[in-house]
Amino acid sequence: MDMRSVSSVLLLPFQILYYTVKATLRFFLPNSRRNLSGDVVLITGGGRGIGRHLAREFARCGAKKLILWGRTEKCLKETCEEIALLGTECHYFVCDVANREEVYNQAKVIREKVGDVTILVNNAAVVHGKSLMDSDDDALLKSQHINTMGQFWTTKAFLPRMLELQNGHVVCVNSILSLSPIPGTIDYCTSKASSLAFMESLALGLLDCPGVGCTTVLPFHTNTEMFQGMRVRFPRLFPPLKPEMVAQRTVDAVRTGTAFIYLPWTMHILVILKSILPQHALEEIHKFSGAYTCMHTFKGRT
Repeated sequence: MDMRSVSSVLLLPFQILYYTVKATLRFFLPNSRRNLSGDVVLITGGGRGIGRHLAREFARCGAKKLILWGRTEKCLKETCEEIALLGTECHYFVCDVANREEVYNQAKVIREKVGDVTILVNNAAVVHGKSLMDSDDDALLKSQHINTMGQFWTTKAFLPRMLELQNGHVVCVNSILSLSPIPGTIDYCTSKASSLAFMESLALGLLDCPGVGCTTVLPFHTNTEMFQGMRVRFPRLFPPLKPEMVAQRTVDAVRTGTAFIYLPWTMHILVILKSILPQHALEEIHKFSGAYTCMHTFKGRT
């Protein structure tokens, strides 16, 4: 081992300690925030739910332009008109992120008509709320194509230009279910786990790419139309998140360059427990929280 390698090995513990302390201090000290006035933001699934709230929040924080993608024109148009009334230029395009060619073609249209996308928010998702054996094969494929593969196509469409400009950010609105799956949403949990792996790999791949970063948002059950009908055993202990709060925290994470955020913060405890507790102990936690039964009345919507 040469001296350079020895130095790297000796330096590593201090680097780990430095970044751990730095991350801890971020909770207590104000951070500089990205100025969004020059950013063109594209939000997939931007017509309703968290996507609509994200559009409002980016507009409130001064984004230059907003672009909304989705499969339902009525919702897209309504959200776009609302954002325009806030004084922010907004465009919408009907686009199914599961359709690779449609994504690539619409990306070209956007570059020509609106400009270069500098913040890509992969928010589009579907959930069917059924067990494996009760799920239709086409529905299972649909979940994977939209929730996972769609992220591949959108990122491939817009990331190259971000790298050229040395200015960009890729956001994924994921779910805590990617780390702690529950019964009854096997398609959703699987697709979100794949999506998380995608973002972790992408974030590492961008470490040496100046000006381009990633943010992955891992929220608990959010009170949106898509999860209408979901019930938990102790709603006061585990209340659903408000979509406007998820949107606010997401935009703030983008502005501060935060790579991963868990909502609420107590989800950090779940991740730690899962890494140290035996499986039977984890099963008891799931039973206590109602995770084994909470999906029986769940009516997932796309």
